[in-house]
Amino acid sequence: MILRNSQSRNFRRRSGFSLVEVLIALVIMSIGMLGIAGLYVESMQAGRTSSFRHNAVTLASDVADRIRANPAGGVDYQGARGNNNCVLGNVDCNPSQMAANDIDLWKTQATGTLPTGDVTITYDNTVFPPEYTIVVSWSEAGATTPPTYTIVIPVLDPTS
Repeated sequence: MILRNSQSRNFRRRSGFSLVEVLIALVIMSIGMLGIAGLYVESMQAGRTSSFRHNAVTLASDVADRIRANPAGGVDYQGARGNNNCVLGNVDCNPSQMAANDIDLWKTQATGTLPTGDVTITYDNTVFPPEYTIVVSWSEAGATTPPTYTIVIPVLDPTS
């Protein structure tokens, strides 16, 4: 009998977690998990945005290099696109045709690498040396205004 009384007293002294404590711990853990999920979503969106910006910078750099390679193109870079086979076909193109072919390549690259991507060129010959403003734009989910990347490059035509 004495043994039973001592065991029941030890049992009363030992206490585990109550149901309320377990529920509170579960709520705190759930809030933490929701926070982690939110951070994961934000990091995915930031990674996508970073990828789009990288593609825009690469595309703008390609545009600038092609304009520098054809400095006589001038105002023709503001014109319409045209696939003249200047690069892949063995066609001897003049600067105007090369500009139209370059525009066609850029527009194709822009729509292929950026969501609703577009490239616009503005030529300003009122300054010396003449300047080209290259604007790469695209759409991004959740953005109120479409993001853009803009660079201005001076290019001197050695033939003029």
